[in-house]
Amino acid sequence: MNKSITKITKTKKRIRSKIEGTSERPRLSIFRSNNHIYAQIIDDSKRKTLLAASTLDKDIMKGLTSTSTCEASEKVGAYIAVKSLENKIDSVVFDRGGHVYHGRIKALATAARENGLKF
Repeated sequence: MNKSITKITKTKKRIRSKIEGTSERPRLSIFRSNNHIYAQIIDDSKRKTLLAASTLDKDIMKGLTSTSTCEASEKVGAYIAVKSLENKIDSVVFDRGGHVYHGRIKALATAARENGLKF
């Protein structure tokens, strides 16, 4: 088994043991693959996904040359922030998904903060 996958899995488990989304403050979960980035706002108490956005969405893909860049992550962050504010969700708990807060993860978080989401 690849050591990097094992390390990310262990880190993700450790982070998720400490973070929980509630109705008042749902969890903003990030998943990053080599080609795309996905963001979900999840209410863990009801076990329900409230909102989702990714680089596969047609609104986000407009004007992008590549879906695996920081620019694409910024668009996803801005989109999820605007949609969450429309649904009266202004504060979330950030779950970076076991990845280092750097690059595409940081770009998504910064764009979400700049568009009014608090975490």
